Amino acid sequence: MRIANRLLTTLDHLATPVTGHAHCDLPCGVYDPAQARIEAESVKNTMDKYNGSDDESFKTRAIIIKEERAELVKHHLWVLWTDYFKPEHLEKHPQLHDLFWKATKTAGEAKKTNDVKVGERLLAEIAEIDRIFWETKK
Repeated sequence: MRIANRLLTTLDHLATPVTGHAHCDLPCGVYDPAQARIEAESVKNTMDKYNGSDDESFKTRAIIIKEERAELVKHHLWVLWTDYFKPEHLEKHPQLHDLFWKATKTAGEAKKTNDVKVGERLLAEIAEIDRIFWETKK
């Protein structure tokens, strides 16, 4: 009987909802534009290598890698936009919405081209996001 009472007490405790309070999904420090930048650097570097090669097999592999990395850029930017940035950041930096829109569009454009200028533009847009991000961390 004592074991049954303990079990019921334990089950009651486990069934009791607990409310957690935090200002972000996880402890601060997990978000960083560096992930998007690293993938964007891979996009640009792959474009450079594609343009410098005459090997069709190599170029095909370069396109596949570039497209994967460009998709990862979009993923990392959207996680940062949707999970990190808050309304108060947008109030202070009203250009954020347009900047994220442009950067994710540029990442999409990078999937369709091997023009290094697109890769450079993507890196510049991410650099601006990075600058604003670190300003919000102060």
